[in-house]
Amino acid sequence: MVATLDGYTGFKHFLISSPAEYVAHVETNRPEKLNAFIEAMWLELGQIFRKLSHDPNVRAVIFSAVGERAFTSGLDVHAASQGPILSQDGTSDGSRYATRVRRNIYEFQDSISAIEKCEKPVIVVMHGISIGLAIDMSCCADIRICSKDARFSVKEVDIGMAADIGTLSRLPKIVGNHSWVKDVCLSARFFGAEEAFAVGFVSKVLENKTQAIDAATKLATLIASKSPVAVQGTKEILNYSRDNSVEDGLRYTAIWNAAMLQSNDLKSAMLSGIKKTKPRFEKL
Repeated sequence: MVATLDGYTGFKHFLISSPAEYVAHVETNRPEKLNAFIEAMWLELGQIFRKLSHDPNVRAVIFSAVGERAFTSGLDVHAASQGPILSQDGTSDGSRYATRVRRNIYEFQDSISAIEKCEKPVIVVMHGISIGLAIDMSCCADIRICSKDARFSVKEVDIGMAADIGTLSRLPKIVGNHSWVKDVCLSARFFGAEEAFAVGFVSKVLENKTQAIDAATKLATLIASKSPVAVQGTKEILNYSRDNSVEDGLRYTAIWNAAMLQSNDLKSAMLSGIKKTKPRFEKL
């Protein structure tokens, strides 16, 4: 049974619900425009994930989109053409114009990076058209699932730019095949669910969107049943270790666990294993 999530009803472009205990489901809600993003949407998305990050009633997050045709067709190009990046507004000085554009890009990047920085694990479910910003956002998620009809593209070169919201920085760390990464980024060609699975971009392909959402909900529910201290610590250490050396990762883990092993969750989990009971963990 899907329930509302307290404190998340004021968002215009997203639906937020709770399909299971401690699980939040965020859905992009602009299906009439193939869920293309305008500036108000990415700013709102950042607000949502920052709020979810610190919400003690949330331990895992599913991110998907309303409608059958598209997860997202990316940036709303028409709206962007009227926005601050492509409109100089009479600014003749190149340095001042570049400064304004750079600040706008940073704001966009920070909003999308909020998915990755969210303390709670995020499972993204992609379907149908999943291009441009779809890759940026999904690269920020912890787990990627898609339906068989998903069609992906790193589309930015086709609109005359290098992707600047995270794909070029994150995708090479997700997919070990740099030749493939450059293939899809330089050509902007489409690739399907099977190819995405084969290179490791997604971890699971389901028959349709409904089955993909169901699979994500089951996984999120399982994760949410674990100790939030353990789960959030695991995400933090994995992300830190991805970007640092093994030695640095080990040192960070030792420092992290020196504090977090003091949690009652450790005792509860161990006792439940011995007694064959299901543990209940306090909110974090």
